[in-house]
Amino acid sequence: MISKEKQKFIRSLWDKKTRIEEWLFLVEWEKSILELINSDFEIKNLYVTEKFKEKHSDNLKNIDYEISDSETIEKISVIRSNNAWIAIVVSPKNESLKLENDEFIIVLETINDPGNLWTIIRICDWYWIKKIIASIETVELTNPKVVSSSMWSISRTKIFYTDLEEYFKNNKSPIYWAFLDWENIHNIDFEKQRWWFIIIWNESHGISKDIEKLVTKKITIPRFWFAESLNAWVATWIIIDNIFRKNKI
Repeated sequence: MISKEKQKFIRSLWDKKTRIEEWLFLVEWEKSILELINSDFEIKNLYVTEKFKEKHSDNLKNIDYEISDSETIEKISVIRSNNAWIAIVVSPKNESLKLENDEFIIVLETINDPGNLWTIIRICDWYWIKKIIASIETVELTNPKVVSSSMWSISRTKIFYTDLEEYFKNNKSPIYWAFLDWENIHNIDFEKQRWWFIIIWNESHGISKDIEKLVTKKITIPRFWFAESLNAWVATWIIIDNIFRKNKI
């Protein structure tokens, strides 16, 4: 059973400040738990019901876990519909990413909506884009909404949070920035480079002037009617699909 003290600690991980201080986060949903078990993430504690244990006994063979009742799990879960399993997981280290030849990297500047981040992560996973570089202000990977809705794509697409201006200070590779009324993405030949970057920015606040100075190519998704803008994940999807369609990466 989960002690009262442990229940209180688990609920404290709903809060961003605690997650950062403790370097821990919560994983829920059946699919996510099963993928977690087979991933490189370190599980600190796993709590499951007897029903879950019986259903997934093969998956749990080499895993340490504790049995709990469904009412307790439901009480400590961020996701109210979850009453069968919950895991406390060690947050991934924020390590600089080693860039490989002939790949492009999504760069996120101040994407603070969890919905945008988890959708962008799933899009990257769909197209097998393995790396994202994000500004410090971007919502954290371990946000409960990002973890649950990404459907465990967070284990296959790595994110490095950093000061973007400092990171790109000595960069020699192309940096593309999507905005209105610039060069039509349908007409651009994305040449194979050693690597290149696509910046996706917060549509509400716009790209910062310091980051804009680093951009080498301004591109746009052509607008055929009167919509004011596209949100971040939609723009990311269209741009990635155009690049793959042309280059057959």
